[in-house]
Amino acid sequence: MRITYKGDYALKAILDLALHYGNGVVTIHQLAKEADIPIKFLEQVLLELKRGGFVESRRGKVGGYFLAKHPSQIRIGDIMRFIDGPIEPIACVEKKYNGCGDIYKCIFRKIWRDVAGATSHIIDNITFEALANQVKAQEQEFVYSI
Repeated sequence: MRITYKGDYALKAILDLALHYGNGVVTIHQLAKEADIPIKFLEQVLLELKRGGFVESRRGKVGGYFLAKHPSQIRIGDIMRFIDGPIEPIACVEKKYNGCGDIYKCIFRKIWRDVAGATSHIIDNITFEALANQVKAQEQEFVYSI
């Protein structure tokens, strides 16, 4: 599994939109600033996320982006696979793979399957709602009053 900058930025953008979920649209400039993403790159990422059905946009003076689904319905694995492709560390882990004559006696294949399974278990069980709640809880810890 390799996470590209595009994948990292997509995760950050979705998290930021999850933090604003239910509060209207978020402008691309606000997203770029909050997630520390170059605006030109963010435009490309958001376009792809829109094609994938993860975000929607509203045009105009009060336009911006918002999540197409509730944050509880979007998992880290959904975004990672959509943007960066399969999470398996090597192609032979896939069930239909037939590009290697040694596949059935390869000692490493089981290891790579275990790695892929463990990774999937983690990223497919973390929603953006859970991440947004963690961020909000951390922010609460830093609120001091005198």
